[in-house]
Amino acid sequence: MNIIAVDFETASEQRASACSVGLAWIRDGRVVRVEERLIRPRDMRFSAFNIAIHGIRPEHVADAPEFPEVMDEFIDDFCDATLIAHNAAFDFSVWRACLDQYRQNYPEFQYLCSVKMARKVWPQLGSHKLNILASYLGLSFAHHNAAEDAALCAEAALAMTRFLGLASPLDIPDAIGMQPGRLYAGGYQPCTSRKRP
Repeated sequence: MNIIAVDFETASEQRASACSVGLAWIRDGRVVRVEERLIRPRDMRFSAFNIAIHGIRPEHVADAPEFPEVMDEFIDDFCDATLIAHNAAFDFSVWRACLDQYRQNYPEFQYLCSVKMARKVWPQLGSHKLNILASYLGLSFAHHNAAEDAALCAEAALAMTRFLGLASPLDIPDAIGMQPGRLYAGGYQPCTSRKRP
């Protein structure tokens, strides 16, 4: 089964303005592949605030494909996969908004939120942002680059797996009382922490 970490950067405050996607594949306890693709947003409106965060400008994506073409490249990878995002509520709302904009059906997969997992696994950390986790784990990365963010999300999930003595990141939800989220043709179900009896 594929486990893929994903990260989106957006051109503006609009969720349907994805301008970059990063993907990191986990297999046999390690990151085996990392990809980044630039995306041309449909309306090409970039906010100064977002540019300051990720450095992507309109001229960088002028010749890039739009969202459906970019994501179709990986459609077979998403089939029966579990995806992981750091603050999954944001990244999967971007994915859904872009699909809605192009009137495309949602792919079907389950997903995990590495922020929610990290809060449960390492509650002593004052913050669970990617840069804080990177420092805690002794890893360096270029923050707000989609590929780097996805790769660090994957490495954090693997570190949590090892910390808990588990075989796979897929075992983390049961160990910490989390209900994975789901994207499916009719909608979505958020990733939530289960209340223990």
